[in-house]
Amino acid sequence: MSKMSYERPAMLRHVVGMMNEMGMPSGLNRCVNIDGVSVEGLIKELGSPLIVFSESAIRKKHAELKRAFELRYPKVQIAWSYKTNYLQAICAIMHQEGSWAEVVSEHEYEIARRLGIEGSKIIYNGPYKPEQSLLTAAKEGAIINIDSLSEVYFLEKIAAAIGRQIEIGMRINMDTGMYPAWDRFGSNLESGQAYETAKRIVSGGRLKLVSLHAHIGTFILEPKFYLQEAMSMCAFASRLKDEFAVTLKYFDIGGGFASRNRLKSSYLPTNYMAPSFDAYAEHICKIVLEAFPHDKLPTLILETGRALVDEAGYLITTVGAAKRLPSGVRALILDAGVNLMVTSFWYDMEMLPVQDRGSFLEDHVIYGPLCMQIDVVRDYIKLPPLDRGDNLVVRPFGAYNTSQWTQFIRMRPPVVMIGENGEVEVIRKGEDISYLQEKEVLPERLRIHDEQMKKIKKNGEKGEKEKK
Repeated sequence: MSKMSYERPAMLRHVVGMMNEMGMPSGLNRCVNIDGVSVEGLIKELGSPLIVFSESAIRKKHAELKRAFELRYPKVQIAWSYKTNYLQAICAIMHQEGSWAEVVSEHEYEIARRLGIEGSKIIYNGPYKPEQSLLTAAKEGAIINIDSLSEVYFLEKIAAAIGRQIEIGMRINMDTGMYPAWDRFGSNLESGQAYETAKRIVSGGRLKLVSLHAHIGTFILEPKFYLQEAMSMCAFASRLKDEFAVTLKYFDIGGGFASRNRLKSSYLPTNYMAPSFDAYAEHICKIVLEAFPHDKLPTLILETGRALVDEAGYLITTVGAAKRLPSGVRALILDAGVNLMVTSFWYDMEMLPVQDRGSFLEDHVIYGPLCMQIDVVRDYIKLPPLDRGDNLVVRPFGAYNTSQWTQFIRMRPPVVMIGENGEVEVIRKGEDISYLQEKEVLPERLRIHDEQMKKIKKNGEKGEKEKK
């Protein structure tokens, strides 16, 4: 038996806080520029906090989505989900790229019309549609997806009043195997409610059913649920065709595609989990393509929001203070909290230092500036020892934050867009007290007039003298 060769022992340096089973801690990465524009330069010019959008990122995502589905289905229409972000500049880019508008309220509908989108390219969804808004949408030829029989009743009255049949869609919900099921919206398929609703629409004669619509959830990481959705919708469409001679113009699968954000319940970063647009398209298009005659294919509508804009948005924020909690954990207080980052209740957005503060990482909890206990932006993150005046870039930030933000305690900051040409343009001005109180009315009897002010001042001076 030969003697084993000598192997010299090796000593390897281990650095705490580096790579682990969940990937590289984001605190080791920095964000010094966005689309080639210096973050520190943006802060110097426009202040902090500051919201930044990348035009090129939005257009790139839109093109990726369109290509993935048009490769597999010949008639595809993207409908930008306004509730995700209804800043005019964002919506205008989507429309330039060919998107229709998908709205769920009267003011979203009006924004789309003011941007020049004709009624026939607006999809009107939502569980609550006031009668006047239904009248406007019907007159302008919008695609109205009814949510309940109550809307059938209202629309039949409107059809009688305007003297013509109104084309409508119908929202349905179903069991796709996903939990919890989104069964609050539309008519249920398995219980027979959807069938009865369709029968009522057809029998009334004043409305024409031309579209089926479903939206099975949000931030869906498993494309197989869309496969089940498409199969269920196609089977229902076939039944409507056989029994009521319904021919669909539109087949609307809703939205819900995931961005590369990170759900709080996720073990791994969503960078490793979020499906590509191609993966979603593979599970949807083949089913729909095989379900209808090739010369009578309905237009496949995608009501995509989050996956198009989330990664195009950034929030630049500044550390206002650092301190130790009783537990010993280090805490940072930022100039932006849940007032601007509403989605931080559900997502652990990435937080990247701007300045180089070394490679030592420590556990942190991140608070916003609000005087309320729930203003916790991140309950755990590893970061270097940042201090007052240091900056963080929060991403992905583009979805829902600027449509759900509030003016509680802190007013809303400016929003800028970095154009494809590299220019920085303000797309929403920062708010001030005048804007905040613009709609308020102070009754005359509560105003402090000059004589009262003099009296208050005199009493104050008198009190000071008495103290002395």
